[in-house]
Amino acid sequence: MNYLFRTLLLLSLLTAGLLPEAVAQRGGGGQRPARLSQLENARVAYITQRVALTPDQAQKFWPVYNEFTGKRRDLNQRLRQLRPSQTDALSDQQLRDNFNLSFKLRQQDIELEKDYFERFQRVISVRQVAALFLAERQFTREVLKRVAERTNPRGPAGGTDD
Repeated sequence: MNYLFRTLLLLSLLTAGLLPEAVAQRGGGGQRPARLSQLENARVAYITQRVALTPDQAQKFWPVYNEFTGKRRDLNQRLRQLRPSQTDALSDQQLRDNFNLSFKLRQQDIELEKDYFERFQRVISVRQVAALFLAERQFTREVLKRVAERTNPRGPAGGTDD
């Protein structure tokens, strides 16, 4: 339990210290790559701890996971490019084509997840795979929560915590 507390405390300190600069550096330049690298390191530590990877598992798991996240990132970037800020400038056919391509990309994302679900099970147990997908969501939620706290220091609307 002490180890878990120390890990979460370290994660909290890392995240609290680097998120304001990462958000402030959106325009590029400066320390953004270093801050994003720190965030990535915190994510790796968080997932490693939550999934309870042994050193041997970690050595086999991380290359597969990094490949997966790279492919997923590419799909998400392509999806974002299909979402125009102004739909008035597009014809009905262009909008229809964008939707159809968006559906195909989301289907590819599902297929990617299914494929890597099988690949992950070759190096970690199915319970660890389940913990992985949960840990990804929890880490993202925690990061978003901390960003929201930094941008609204008075706390969440309504004044209650989760």
